Amino acid sequence: MNSPDMSQGEAAYASLIAAIRAGTFAPGDRLRETDIADRLNLSRTPVREALRRLEADGIVEHRPRLGAIIRQLSHGELVELYEMRTVLERTAAEMAAKHASPAEVAALRALNAGLAASASAKAAALNQDFHRGIYLATRNRFLLDAARALNNALMLLGPTTLDDPARIALVSEQHELILDAIEDGDVAAAGDAAEAHLQTSLIHRLKGLGS
Repeated sequence: MNSPDMSQGEAAYASLIAAIRAGTFAPGDRLRETDIADRLNLSRTPVREALRRLEADGIVEHRPRLGAIIRQLSHGELVELYEMRTVLERTAAEMAAKHASPAEVAALRALNAGLAASASAKAAALNQDFHRGIYLATRNRFLLDAARALNNALMLLGPTTLDDPARIALVSEQHELILDAIEDGDVAAAGDAAEAHLQTSLIHRLKGLGS
């Protein structure tokens, strides 16, 4: 829910970000000012302000005769994004292996169990919570800041890859390998498991692009 202290432009921006994260709007979708204004029960001015902010964030691009479009990552950009994600996720797993408490590991195992038993509609949110939990277990605010800086780009990945029971099962199994290494304090194994997990995800994404 938006804060009552938000301006209308901020509220429109927050609502659009939430809709993109939820998959209501996907990469390649056209964002028409009038449609969004009606949807949010706002005038077009705050919606226009929100779209300008999204364009400055690199989430939206303006195309002649079409207007605002949610950006679609190219094959190269997708690979570059996953290269950066792999660096951060590997580092996070390695640092979590050094610093995570037993309670944090237990909480992560509970999240992963929920993910394994979930339908695809809930799997994406649980997956995000799982990875956020690993970052929090690193005890490193600078690593957290670096991960947050990728958030805008991650929104451009489009629909979740957790779209069928077999994919959900594979992801939860890979999460367990990461957690086993973190619990054992095995820094190298944690990093390797995290990197393998991201590589599997990249392969799945590239298949979605028709590669």
